[in-house]
Amino acid sequence: MEHTKIKIGIVDDDLLFVQLLKNYIDHNGEYQVTLTSTGGYQFLTQDSGSLDILILDLRMTNGDGLEVMSELAKRETETKIIVLSSFYRRSFMGQMLKMGAHAFLPKEIELEELLAVIKTVYHTGHYFSNDQIDVMRTQLSNKLPEFHAFSKNELTDREVDVLRLVCQQLSTKEIADSLFISPKTVETHKTNLMIKTGVKNMAGLVIYAVQNQVIDPNEIVLFDK
Repeated sequence: MEHTKIKIGIVDDDLLFVQLLKNYIDHNGEYQVTLTSTGGYQFLTQDSGSLDILILDLRMTNGDGLEVMSELAKRETETKIIVLSSFYRRSFMGQMLKMGAHAFLPKEIELEELLAVIKTVYHTGHYFSNDQIDVMRTQLSNKLPEFHAFSKNELTDREVDVLRLVCQQLSTKEIADSLFISPKTVETHKTNLMIKTGVKNMAGLVIYAVQNQVIDPNEIVLFDK
């Protein structure tokens, strides 16, 4: 039985880059590029509802990445966004997360590492590099506005357990196995956490956990290449 492939979209105004990246990804059995676009405005007119992952450039002449993220936030899509840009600055990390990105990467990233990041985001909902964790430790709590959130004492013990494991980049199944509960129950806890904290995605939950001292930033498990 054939496994379902991770459906990927690529939005970048460098046509050669789009074609080369698509060819590389499609040659890997776990992934399939089902949509490409050379501009944000063009992408927003396409049917992107079935995408699992969107690889998105920031600076484009025909609708930039920020406009795309803003529109997708209004649509409340389930697609996870990986911003891949030559205009990468780790100081932009907070803004990217606030805008709805699930990962923020430089275009200089190795292709094999990009595939691994795609898998991590698909299964866990977020990806943070070492440098970005440093930003979270030193900047996010000061730069980002406070969430309209419950205090850590108003989360249930089980919700805190789930939140800690989310920060360790465990998948839903891995969290379920660790806590001896069903994956459906894990998803229910995740939904309740997002409702209580006011965030929109798993990356937001990690920031909430750091800001509200539910976890120490040193507890966050980094992606291991």
